[in-house]
Amino acid sequence: MPRSQRNDNFIDKTFTVMADMILKMMPTKKEAKEAFAYYRDGMSAQADGEYAEAMANYEEALKLEQDPYDRSFVLYNMGLIHASNGEHEKALERYQQALEDNPRMPQALNNIAVIYHYLGEQAQLANQTEEADKYFDQAAEYWQRAIRLAPNNYIEAQNWLKTTGRAKIDVFF
Repeated sequence: MPRSQRNDNFIDKTFTVMADMILKMMPTKKEAKEAFAYYRDGMSAQADGEYAEAMANYEEALKLEQDPYDRSFVLYNMGLIHASNGEHEKALERYQQALEDNPRMPQALNNIAVIYHYLGEQAQLANQTEEADKYFDQAAEYWQRAIRLAPNNYIEAQNWLKTTGRAKIDVFF
């Protein structure tokens, strides 16, 4: 039984019924509809903390989904799972793939920056100053790209860029 049929709360059931109705009426290819069903089930499993199930659904969605914009969100969610499991290299890879499909995805840019910032902090704690600076510079590069796309977001990142002297421009918006 698909996960979407197992939802036990009213709001989830209502959303699922509505999404299914819209999906059936949409004039799209069968593969696109199947990809969306896998993606929706992946999001549901991810929200419940069932990451292995979510990843399996996302993998199936990727096999079927042809639209680069839609693929970018599947890849982005896979990156979220890898990041939450501490798999930083895999997360970075998925976020980069998402950006290849959709270069205007500030949330992927932000998450890459967050990982590089974290790695910089870890290097700093290990007294690896040069390595820490490289990671912080990478974080700054990705945050600046994210801020250019979404200037009203990432205020903490904007402050960090300014206070560390890594901001290449004074005003982002």
